[in-house]
Amino acid sequence: MTIFPPDPDFEALRLELARLRAARRWSYDEVAARSGLARRTLIEIEQGRTIGTLKTWHALAHALSTPLDEPFGALCKGHEPPGENGG
Repeated sequence: MTIFPPDPDFEALRLELARLRAARRWSYDEVAARSGLARRTLIEIEQGRTIGTLKTWHALAHALSTPLDEPFGALCKGHEPPGENGG
């Protein structure tokens, strides 16, 4: 029997990006300039039209001076992250 992990919460991930951006009081233009990403990409992620690539999130983490596990931890919202209970 195959046991699949719970679905990631991509809504929580996009909200975490919005939270991190708002905490710094940065506009989309500010994040774009600091990350090298297009303003449109940031808007599409925050509005839930795209998830973004790992490369995108890596650039965002550097721009926001936050470890990748901070925003990605939101993916496990509503269920235990791997390794929390022997999983």
